[in-house]
Amino acid sequence: MNRYVCIHGHFYQPPRENPWLEEVELQDSAYPYHDWNERITAECYAPNAASRILGSDKTIVGIVNNYSKISFNFGPTLLSWMQRHVPDVHDAIVEADRESRKNFSGHGSAIAQVYNHMIMPLASARDKRTQVIWGITDFEHRFGRRPEGMWLAETAVDMETLEALAEQEILFTILAPRQAGRVRTIGKRWKDVSGSRVDPRMAYLCRLPSGRTINLFFYDGPISQDIAFGGLLSSGETFASRLLNTFVADRDMPQIVHIATDGETYGHHHRFGEMALSYCLHHIESNDLAQLTVYGEHLEKFPPTHEVEIIENTSWSCAHGVERWRNDCGCNTGRAGWTQGWRAPLRAALDWLRDELAQAYEKAISQVLKDPWQARDDYLNIILDRGLENVAAFFSRYALHELSREDEVRIFRLLEMQRHAMLMFTSCGWFFDEISGIETVQVLAYAGRAIQLAEQTTGISLESSFVEMLERAPSNVREYATGAGIYRNLVKPMMVDLLRVGAHYAVSSLFEDYPETVTIYAYKATREMYDRDEAGRQKLAIGKAHLRSNVTSSESTVTFAVLHLGDHNLLGGVREFFDDAAFNQMHKEIKSAFANSDLPEMIRLMDKHFKTHNYSLKYLFRDEQRKFWSSILKSTLSEVEGS
Repeated sequence: MNRYVCIHGHFYQPPRENPWLEEVELQDSAYPYHDWNERITAECYAPNAASRILGSDKTIVGIVNNYSKISFNFGPTLLSWMQRHVPDVHDAIVEADRESRKNFSGHGSAIAQVYNHMIMPLASARDKRTQVIWGITDFEHRFGRRPEGMWLAETAVDMETLEALAEQEILFTILAPRQAGRVRTIGKRWKDVSGSRVDPRMAYLCRLPSGRTINLFFYDGPISQDIAFGGLLSSGETFASRLLNTFVADRDMPQIVHIATDGETYGHHHRFGEMALSYCLHHIESNDLAQLTVYGEHLEKFPPTHEVEIIENTSWSCAHGVERWRNDCGCNTGRAGWTQGWRAPLRAALDWLRDELAQAYEKAISQVLKDPWQARDDYLNIILDRGLENVAAFFSRYALHELSREDEVRIFRLLEMQRHAMLMFTSCGWFFDEISGIETVQVLAYAGRAIQLAEQTTGISLESSFVEMLERAPSNVREYATGAGIYRNLVKPMMVDLLRVGAHYAVSSLFEDYPETVTIYAYKATREMYDRDEAGRQKLAIGKAHLRSNVTSSESTVTFAVLHLGDHNLLGGVREFFDDAAFNQMHKEIKSAFANSDLPEMIRLMDKHFKTHNYSLKYLFRDEQRKFWSSILKSTLSEVEGS
């Protein structure tokens, strides 16, 4: 049979984790789910792992893991979240790749993705390399094999990006038809195919300036468009017919009809889309209408007979190339009257910050590690496994001398600074209409975290210059005015240090019965002394705890006193541990004032012992805030019902 069908799904969500907590906080817009990752998992990722095939009488005739039948990629940051929160879905995806190798001549259905969905043509050469290496490293960690192909964010491409892929022995990538410029039968004359006129029914060889080569597949644009934005998923049989009707009837050479869309199309954007997909595949397979394949298998069976030249700085979702991620090119999601004049200033500010951070990183880390950029390329292995043995092996490879505890913390902070310096270029930050949108605030938060880490490790303060540059990025929301207003109002309150973690631990300990050691997001708190007392509706907690970051290994011992006066009235103080005498004195004085119900004296003592380090309910992290308010409202509603 010379007729082959391949359906590719690009499954991806932007990283949504609070950069200081390394977890996704409550997102009200995803209601009734906790956050958008959870919601889309329920609507798409999980259903595709066990999709129902219905018979003519609407009864279930089969259940199939769609991932084992199609080509797919998952964003590494999304898979990391899935492994922590929905491990059964994560494992089903990995198992689908293993199963697919039996169906596709040893070639797996999964391909890799550049790590955090960075627009590669706009990235520095150094970041291009790391994005590819991290994408490969994460893939090998999860799927247990080398990836044959790699998905480029928004299929955005230039020659330097293809060189980065080929250098790491990636065999192929997938592009949009409008990204092809000229093609020819190998050794023959060139033909102009710009304007989406490339024949998508074959693979193409692309020769690179270095002498390397890479294979390119250009997906079928009209079918992909109708799946994503038309009604093609209303019927699995109609979907199959559309694919099959694309074959050229009198063509003897092998043909591959292949499409590429966001994977979320199958179930999230189009309800029951996963069932249309599974029925389409079932219909083709069971009736022997074509052979299902994946790109790696097709390349092995049918090496390219044609070569191609790409149109550089192009993508699948911007008609103007890659301008959507650096200019007000006119591409938007349709909010009338809004401008995207903020895109260029945001790009300029982040480019400046990236370069400043790179210089600071190289200078600082060269004092303790050899091969600073190779160490960064290798750092994902630590992110994936922070075990003591793995960390020791990393330091053994790169340390210039025996490292002190302070050296290790500094190294981790510098490497984390570089991780966030890449995360702040995640493509979604520019895709939508407004700089105060959730996606752009996320990239600004990554920038804020990188700035904080730079100051902690090098003493260099970049924030004021960065915020000044954000003043040039206009917001469409009057409340914020500019990107600087968004940074001050939405990013600065997110920032966390060990004292803020201590405040959260102290306040939440009034309402949670913590064990001696508890994990609070990316931190570990170990109780060293704790005394809680109650008098009517009032509660008092005084204690000492050791705090440690699970990411940078920074640590501190804090002392605290927190008073809950009932309802939402709460007052707390946290400071670094000074000495036992000072702690015992604080404990004695505040405990005595509480026993005497002397509120003015307690407030005075809080000011005396904790000075400016006073915290209230707003310093709880978002999920615990909501839990606290729900508790208060529950008791209040009970009183109302009684009345």
